[in-house]
Amino acid sequence: MAGGNEVVAGYGKAVVAVAEAEGQLERVADELFRLGRAIEANSELSDELSNPAVSSVARVELIERLLSGKSHPATTASALLVVQSGRARLLPEIADETARLSAQSRARALAEVRSAVPLDEAQQTRLAAALSEATGREVDLKVIVDENVVGGLVAKVGDTVIDGSIARRLTEVRTRLTG
Repeated sequence: MAGGNEVVAGYGKAVVAVAEAEGQLERVADELFRLGRAIEANSELSDELSNPAVSSVARVELIERLLSGKSHPATTASALLVVQSGRARLLPEIADETARLSAQSRARALAEVRSAVPLDEAQQTRLAAALSEATGREVDLKVIVDENVVGGLVAKVGDTVIDGSIARRLTEVRTRLTG
């Protein structure tokens, strides 16, 4: 959780409590995580949600358009609660905290993996197994397609970052060649 923010932690715990009560914790955590990544990846969406000049009604309508009919009602309700309380700019952080708490509730670690291309189910299964072996903990895998990753993958499990990107390898080769 970024900076130990008590507000983010409080919302994360509240979302987890509601999702657990609905018996949909994994689904809600996953859907919110995806919403958080969508907000981070789309500056227009991020600006609309965090701009004080945009009315709260317009923000609510935006979240409803994005989620209604495509996500569990608890996901939509959680996102709307955050937006209606004036915390829309914190939605990605709250989504991350919810995913972390969801994994933690099942004695697992959250593994955030960035890849230049989407990974199919078999690749995700192999990757989750490899990360579990490397970290000694079962992981909840969250894959983010990130065009800034040049080939390979970058994985973050807790404070551990495993950079298997081609960009990192090229930097290492360049360093070795130039001394």
